[in-house]
Amino acid sequence: MSPSSSITCSRFATIAVAAVLLQSLGLFLFIFGFFPIKPALSGVSGPESFRAPWPDGIENDSVTALPPEKLKQLYQELSEISPPFDRLILMVIDGLPAEFVLGRDDKPPKDVFVEAMPYTQSLLANGFAVGYHAKAAPPTVTMPRLKAMVSGAIGGFLDVAFNFNTQALQDDNIIGQFFRTGRRMVMHGDDTWLKLFPGSFIRHDGVGSFFVKDTVQVDQNVSRHLDKELCRDDWDLLILHYLGLDHVGHLGGRNSFLMGPKLKEMDKVIEMIHRSSLRDKKNHQKGTLLVIVSDHGMTESGNHGGSSFEETDSLAVFFGLGGHTLDYASATDNSANQIDIAATVALLFNVPIPKNNIGVVIPHALNFMTDADKMRALELNSWQLLRLLHAQLSGLPCEHELVEDFTGDRKSVVSECSGNIEQVFCCLYQNAAILHKSWKFKRISMSNIEDYNNAATAYYAFLRTASQWLARRMTDKPVSLLVVGISAMLLSCLIFLGLVFHMNKALYLREDHHLSSSKKYAFSWHLDEIFLVGATLIHVISMGSSSMVEEEQYIWHFVSSTFYLLLIRKTAQTIPTDRTQSSLFLPMSQNRKINYPIISIFSVLVSGRILRAWHQGGINWANLPDISKWLKLAGHEYVKQLRLLACLLVIILSIYVLSFLWTRRKMVLVVGFSFFIPGLMVLKYIMSHEDDTSGSFTYNYSSTISAQKIYGVLGALTVVAVASVPWLIHISTSKACSNGDICLSTSVYHDVLNLSLLKEMRDSFYVIGWAYIFCWCLLQLLLQQPTNSLPVFLLLVQIYASMLHSFSAVPAHKHWIEVAAFYQLGMAGHFALGNSNSLATIDVAGAFIVIGRALQISLCYHLAS
Repeated sequence: MSPSSSITCSRFATIAVAAVLLQSLGLFLFIFGFFPIKPALSGVSGPESFRAPWPDGIENDSVTALPPEKLKQLYQELSEISPPFDRLILMVIDGLPAEFVLGRDDKPPKDVFVEAMPYTQSLLANGFAVGYHAKAAPPTVTMPRLKAMVSGAIGGFLDVAFNFNTQALQDDNIIGQFFRTGRRMVMHGDDTWLKLFPGSFIRHDGVGSFFVKDTVQVDQNVSRHLDKELCRDDWDLLILHYLGLDHVGHLGGRNSFLMGPKLKEMDKVIEMIHRSSLRDKKNHQKGTLLVIVSDHGMTESGNHGGSSFEETDSLAVFFGLGGHTLDYASATDNSANQIDIAATVALLFNVPIPKNNIGVVIPHALNFMTDADKMRALELNSWQLLRLLHAQLSGLPCEHELVEDFTGDRKSVVSECSGNIEQVFCCLYQNAAILHKSWKFKRISMSNIEDYNNAATAYYAFLRTASQWLARRMTDKPVSLLVVGISAMLLSCLIFLGLVFHMNKALYLREDHHLSSSKKYAFSWHLDEIFLVGATLIHVISMGSSSMVEEEQYIWHFVSSTFYLLLIRKTAQTIPTDRTQSSLFLPMSQNRKINYPIISIFSVLVSGRILRAWHQGGINWANLPDISKWLKLAGHEYVKQLRLLACLLVIILSIYVLSFLWTRRKMVLVVGFSFFIPGLMVLKYIMSHEDDTSGSFTYNYSSTISAQKIYGVLGALTVVAVASVPWLIHISTSKACSNGDICLSTSVYHDVLNLSLLKEMRDSFYVIGWAYIFCWCLLQLLLQQPTNSLPVFLLLVQIYASMLHSFSAVPAHKHWIEVAAFYQLGMAGHFALGNSNSLATIDVAGAFIVIGRALQISLCYHLAS
């Protein structure tokens, strides 16, 4: 390349800085578009929610200063609905799929679930309860779903992060409305409620929701309050949040042997509450409404967070709505949205519907009301959604087109709805309002069921259309902003790629001034390098497809296996012509040196093929058979034996890799012994504390102390390795020099010293790196699911084989090739352990092994007090 075409350092730096700024700008635009600010109304609903949304000036802010009792009385007068209940019991069974109680696809639940909940099933069969498949919106984790149930609004995926650090809920919600009207509330169970609504409960007993090893005490801590609370009359809302069933799912999946007993326990609680409500109905003027809900469902493996049917199939069952007028099919074959619960509860208890609610009142919840009260409830729900629509569509003309006085025939004014979205909404509401007025006009002189049904149908047509449009509006993302952000990041990447190519080209020109730039540059590129660049571009493009994101594991398995096949071709071409030794393998024979590159690549490919078959992974084909499912069917005893074998192989391989430093045999013996001790501790832990019936570790004092000891030893090993290995290697080198192995009296003293220091650094990094890798493998054997023990060992084999190939490859690979190879193995290994891009595959079962004892002591102290 001629000097005139070269880029100066200042220009190079300017272009690089501009690319970084462009990358940052693109990332900002993408994040802003992917996590958009939801359009919402500020403040909370008040008396204005019981009036028509026009004219705008009739709201009176002075009522917010009214005492709670007077505000409650005002709301009751304005609602014009006779309050059917005076107390509410909200029982949340975390993670309970509606399928377990109501069945699926017109089929009843499995016999094991029916037998586990006889009392609940009898109430549904006799029409004393009505159940709903309450569809939950993703992300299906606890905190966003609780917010949806009490506010009627749909959250975003940022709530996943807030789920681990819950903050007080600022949006309008029914808990806040209950509090402002002086209703006394009590909560026992998941402490997420206490974080969302601090200071709202007169009594509470919160339990941590992430300690999934506990499936017993976490629920007993709630049930121990039941007898006292059901006998008291100083509360209006009782919230009971049971976590045990969700923990059972995380530990053993839907088909866990603990699932049946846990459902029986929940059925006993439901029976106790329902019978108490029936007894109290004689003493109370109106009665108690019992609502059983779940925040989300669970996958076959017991996890949740995604958008599959199994995860979004949450439950809502209402007890105490009236007589047995429904058959079993009508009581169980119903569907609703989880956000509908907020509007339903608000209307049943005469409080304003939350301001940003997009839910629709559940039909069967109104069946015991008079027709006039039902019409009023639908009208209030429609007004609330109209206010939300008016905030989203400034040109909504409904307020100018309402028919205030209806005296004619309804058939002459009810019209077909067409046109733009504003006209459709106004038309649907007008039809409902006209039919409502027609029914009220005729109700004075005659009872007309057809007119009532027509009005109710028209109201629900408007409500559901508006709710669906608002739900899409809440979750829609600005596509243009996303495209601009992605384009900016791609342009930045292309600029960086051009700069890298330019740097490589300049380096090759500096190495050889006799070859032309085009010839040298073309010669420097190999097939494996071209493949990596192309595969990277293909992977980036594939992220634009949701289906490819769901099944990303196929890309990584293909790229990693194909890349190593290309390395076999490259190695086979170079071995006969160049047999230069790597400095790390000076003592080894020539034949072994030649065979190492090929053997190491075959080891990576064989291990990768086994890992590929271990878990199906992904979303669409996760139910297909694989090795892990076969092991679960084979029995936990085989899984335990495989786990012991994997642990033993990890220990042997980790000690074997130190043999390459056998010239420092004393140091190798010390480090190998330090590897051996924690390995034996993990072996003993698996043999002593793994439950043969469930395949998971038992939770008790002894197991927790043992796990803490293992964690302490592993932590100490990594710290000691960093601090002591460089000194040990330096001491061994000094002794070798003093014994005459290295002559220090020659004229090349400084060259020998520098070479010695480089070798010390290389060996130190080698030992420290393997200490960290070994400790990581032992930790994974403790924390991963039992069936993932052998994949952990296979990942270790791949790491070792890849390092061996990098050391022995001739000619040596470029550094970026080696980095890319390890990155591919890491991503393929991530998916090989059963992970995916769905939140549902996040396994939290082993997250609290270390701090389990501290939680147990805290819980025992809490129970004693």
